[in-house]
Amino acid sequence: MKRRGALPPPQPRSLNLASQRRRNITRTAWWPWLKRGGTTAFFALVAYLLFSQARSIEWDKVLSSLQHYPLAAAGGAAALALASFVLYSCFDLLGRRYTGHHLGTATVMATTFVSYAFNLNLGSVVGGVALRYRLYSRLGLDSGVITRVMTLSMLSNWMGYIVLAGLVFSLQPPVLPVNWAINVGNLRLIGLALLAAALAYLAACAFSRRRTLWLRGHEIELPSIRMAGLQLLMGASNWLIMSGIIFVLLQQRIEFSAVVGTLLLAAIAGVITHVPAGLGVLEAVFVALLSHQLPRYELLAAIAGVITHVPAGLGVLEAVFVALLSHQLPRYELLAALIAYRMIYYFTPLAVASVLYLVIEGGATRLGQPVRPAQ
Repeated sequence: MKRRGALPPPQPRSLNLASQRRRNITRTAWWPWLKRGGTTAFFALVAYLLFSQARSIEWDKVLSSLQHYPLAAAGGAAALALASFVLYSCFDLLGRRYTGHHLGTATVMATTFVSYAFNLNLGSVVGGVALRYRLYSRLGLDSGVITRVMTLSMLSNWMGYIVLAGLVFSLQPPVLPVNWAINVGNLRLIGLALLAAALAYLAACAFSRRRTLWLRGHEIELPSIRMAGLQLLMGASNWLIMSGIIFVLLQQRIEFSAVVGTLLLAAIAGVITHVPAGLGVLEAVFVALLSHQLPRYELLAAIAGVITHVPAGLGVLEAVFVALLSHQLPRYELLAALIAYRMIYYFTPLAVASVLYLVIEGGATRLGQPVRPAQ
């Protein structure tokens, strides 16, 4: 896709004024100091709470569970993790078909693998956007094509989530504690709303006369209905495989549907990572770490905790699983399984991706692409 000479439609005056006010606030002399001080105070609070509350966890039992983990469970989880990364790497192959760019299959899949591993551990801004943009630009793609590839990939992931969460929440929602503010009825309504959103996306791809949208000066075309269907299928399948990894690590002692629902609830947190000023972080930390004392706020902890931007979402996933499943398994066994999950699905791929990143960079240099700073 090429950048067009025409500008995108102008934003309403009210939106422009609001944006200008936000820019004026962030440019004042006191804003950087306030932001820096607030961030320092918050992480000091987090460190204190982690230290004081972590002492209540039976870490000796967690360590013992990890040391005696069945090799069959670890091997099965590793195989599923590999399948998940291969499937996710195919998202950008859809993007290649969508844009018609020239990169080979192995190059595209390697680039997606690297960006996904960094995305899981360092957040979407670093891995999902900046790193992928750098690698693709070093490999010769222009910014318009990269934008379209990344947009299609992210849509594949989250539209897959939406359709799967819609089905699970509406048909077989996870069992929630009775003293939570949200109940199964609310969850079913959320599921129906998610299914409606997925159907609306498919309908737009199939019937919309307006096939283009503007994104940062680039024109994004709606995919065909066939490609949209593939997006939903591949995205939902990847979420199921991720659930399967945890299911295997829990040694199949909890129903698969409960594991899927719990993982999907944990992932809701991802959509609010850009709440201004980290609104709700303090509440999230207190609830996540004191959930045994304040059980009615456990779900709030699971959802709001991710606003902290802690790398790899440390603590958020654990909070949700312990909150929802600790009545079926001891906390130390759940934590052992989730630590193993992070080692297999987060940290090991990151180590591989770090090496692969250097290989891709070296290959781009040999091809004569100019060195560009990271975006």
